[in-house]
Amino acid sequence: MSVNERAINNRVTAMTGTAYPIIQAPMGWIARAQLASAVSNAGGLGIIETSSGELDNIKAEVAKMRELTDKPFGMNVALSYVKGSSIIDFVIEQGIKFVTTSSGSPSVCTEAFQQAGIKVFHVVPTLEMAQKALDAGVDGLVVEGGEGGGFKNPSPVSTMVLLPLIRARTDVPIIAAGGICDGASMAGAFAMGAEGVQMGTRMLSCAESPVHDNWKQAIVAARATDTVFLNQQSRPAFRALRTARTTELEPLGKFETMEHMANLMDLYFGGDMEAAIPLSGQVVGRIDAIKSAADIIAETVSGFHSIVADLSARYVNQPT
Repeated sequence: MSVNERAINNRVTAMTGTAYPIIQAPMGWIARAQLASAVSNAGGLGIIETSSGELDNIKAEVAKMRELTDKPFGMNVALSYVKGSSIIDFVIEQGIKFVTTSSGSPSVCTEAFQQAGIKVFHVVPTLEMAQKALDAGVDGLVVEGGEGGGFKNPSPVSTMVLLPLIRARTDVPIIAAGGICDGASMAGAFAMGAEGVQMGTRMLSCAESPVHDNWKQAIVAARATDTVFLNQQSRPAFRALRTARTTELEPLGKFETMEHMANLMDLYFGGDMEAAIPLSGQVVGRIDAIKSAADIIAETVSGFHSIVADLSARYVNQPT
């Protein structure tokens, strides 16, 4: 399936300028040009991260994106990690049209972005945070269920509960995150009110992801029960792949986060699965192969259309 074949037209694709409303999650150190350009070239929206705080490197990655793709891409502004920086001005200077914000209040940047013609979607893990983001005037929401990987609210709510809960209270476009990896999960998210999906763990494990193959293979080998929820009595909480280190941390209500993330590069790019905390979602149990971003997106879109058509044939257009 070529890009734009069976394109999906809705408010999210209108705002992103993409063929498909499939967004790549803004994973720190991972969501850079190598991965993001592959997603954008396949018709989705690649996202460049800022949560690493490495602003000079991030600026270089944005320049690299221009060399690797002529398709739309976006950026994430991780508000807690870029305080006092010039990242908001830098993002505006890039001429991009879509930003996600996270880890803080979007009120500090939403108006500035919108005045520059940039659509702002804020990441929310609870109804209360969604309402605050709406009060700040965001254009849409990334509704992130607790089964997803990475930094989490200490009281997680699953996508199947959180998404329709928030949809019932607002009409802004929603991108669903947490547990999304294919056409079936995308169709389910749309049935509950989403107009787009964000993939984290699925893209973490794809061929173009820069992380070490040991991490990718661990995801492929993992069962749905092979993640742990950590630091739940503090902030941020985490969902991560089960390893010897994370199994020891699991019963601790809180711990010193930076102590266990100090050797992050040895995990991400050196392949030492015990060097730090390998953030991953429960959807590891549904990922059984390393595939290219293009194949993931094509199969997701094809599966989405097939499922929607089948449901329509069976339940809407039944013979009387």
